[in-house]
Amino acid sequence: MVGALRKVETEVDSLILDAQGLAHPRRMGLASHLGIFLDVPTVGCAKSRLVGSYEEPGREKGSATDLVHRGETVGRVVRTREGVSPVYVSVGNGIDLESAVDLVLACCTKYRLPESTRQAHNAANRLRRGEEPGGIMSLL
Repeated sequence: MVGALRKVETEVDSLILDAQGLAHPRRMGLASHLGIFLDVPTVGCAKSRLVGSYEEPGREKGSATDLVHRGETVGRVVRTREGVSPVYVSVGNGIDLESAVDLVLACCTKYRLPESTRQAHNAANRLRRGEEPGGIMSLL
């Protein structure tokens, strides 16, 4: 991941990762590690949860409930589109939970996942299928 980020020509001011931050069994998932290593604000925005319990958020976009594990709020369960399954947002590094949720919602324009994450998934799948030259190793 670091190798791929080094190839980005514009300054990275924050990252949303398909991973967990604080909402991890050890309270420090990939979003936390990468944020600390790169010294950039990071947000975990995952499709599934690793820890915690929550009440289902409302059906409308922007509805959210706390994700609580062992009495501590470790993230937020956020509905990014009306009627779709929620995502699990957790702080990685250098950002508070409210700002992390705001960033995720701002990046979810038409789809459940933030656009950056969605595009990364699509590119990885094209590479995996051999539709783009170089494969994943060319990014490193």
